[in-house]
Amino acid sequence: MANQSERLQKVIAQSGITSRRKAEQLIIDGKVRVNGQTVTELGTKVTSDDEVEVNGVPLEKESHVYYMLYKPRGVISSLKDDKNRKVVIDLMEEVTERVFPIGRLDYDTSGILLLTNDGEFANLLMHPKHEIDKVYVAKIKGIPDKKELGKLRKGIKADDDILKAVNYTILSTDKKKNTMVLELTLHEGKNRHIRRMMEQLGYPVMKLKREKYGMLTLDGLQPGDYRPLTPKEIKQIRNQASKIVKE
Repeated sequence: MANQSERLQKVIAQSGITSRRKAEQLIIDGKVRVNGQTVTELGTKVTSDDEVEVNGVPLEKESHVYYMLYKPRGVISSLKDDKNRKVVIDLMEEVTERVFPIGRLDYDTSGILLLTNDGEFANLLMHPKHEIDKVYVAKIKGIPDKKELGKLRKGIKADDDILKAVNYTILSTDKKKNTMVLELTLHEGKNRHIRRMMEQLGYPVMKLKREKYGMLTLDGLQPGDYRPLTPKEIKQIRNQASKIVKE
């Protein structure tokens, strides 16, 4: 419905420019205007007919879009980079909407990266309580034994974080080259999670790729390729994250 009302902070978050929590702070700080008037009440509701401005910039009214990108190595999971390195949006020239990545993959990590302009969807998937499986394949230097690998499930302290894997599988071992290939399943995605975890064990990561995000895989995509998610995929992953957060 054209004039269905929604909370102002939700509308701002859905535009993709920030999270709902930060949107609330922008409202409190007097940075938001509705139809030319500054609004500081968090309970304020608006409709699609209202003109909303954040920091003097009107919110663009565009349909939500959802993409999966096969991020190559050597690309930044951001919209811009102060060192002028290639960023993920450079790979998506045909996308006209202002999309942003949901979470990150390291510069040297390849694999599935989701992008959208739906702030609510992004916040849902990044909710700290969600347990969507993210499956990685890591090539590491060295060959840890079962006792050492068991620490991955228990959790490994690195700085102020406890880093853990939900599960792991040894895919291959090369004794001549002194390397191992592991499949690791994570629920969290802390900064350089797998790299830091393996470094703490003394087995640095040589190569890392995210192969699955929930039920999504890289089937049919080459590095640098992207495609829109299907309505079924969007519904499945949204339902999975919603169910977990409610529980």
